[in-house]
Amino acid sequence: MQRLRLRYTKRGRLRFTSHRDFGRAFERAVRRADLPIAYSSGFSPHPRISYANASPTGAASEAEYLEIGLRQGCDPAEVLRRLDAALPDGLDVLEVVTAAPGSLSDRLEASSWQIRLEDVAPDAVAAAVEVFLACESVTVERMTKKGLRSFDCRDAVVSMTASMPAAVTRCATLDLVLRHGTPSVRPDDVLAGLREVAGLTPPVPALQTRLAQGPLDPRTGTVGDPFASDREALDD
Repeated sequence: MQRLRLRYTKRGRLRFTSHRDFGRAFERAVRRADLPIAYSSGFSPHPRISYANASPTGAASEAEYLEIGLRQGCDPAEVLRRLDAALPDGLDVLEVVTAAPGSLSDRLEASSWQIRLEDVAPDAVAAAVEVFLACESVTVERMTKKGLRSFDCRDAVVSMTASMPAAVTRCATLDLVLRHGTPSVRPDDVLAGLREVAGLTPPVPALQTRLAQGPLDPRTGTVGDPFASDREALDD
């Protein structure tokens, strides 16, 4: 069985696609692309598709990942072409690589996010960020399947900076790096934390875009490329 890893996007209105809806759309695209997808064994076989750390519904993303198993070897570039043609605009396949040994999900240690806050004074956002980063912990609440849960969102924040887009006075941009963990801290949780400690009331919903996810460099606090070791294995 050949294992391939894919990077894909959720753009525009397709950011409101739930993880379950995307799974159905992707399985249809696999059939339309006529890929020799492998299936699990057992009474109810399922296509060998593994999703890794999907973004929350409503968040745009340039860095979603999954892995598929094929019954026979295929050219990754051809798989990319077929799948991208079979998926709707907004769900775009950006890259396909042959999987090296090891787990893809283990490499996704952190995410880099950009959050656009409309009708908010940039100075107020910058001041709120300073207050938030000065805190040792920031407790927020989120409704989960198991009920209302409280957790610290500050510990997951590797870095956060505020800036103002050019020629826009009532708008601010947050650049945020979040460490993955349990519970998984989302950009919405950080916005709730900014409201809790600094009284910032950002628009609901704020436009959130995941720009990257991958291994976290502890020295620089930046997010690396999760496909780097796959490419190195191919070169060897």
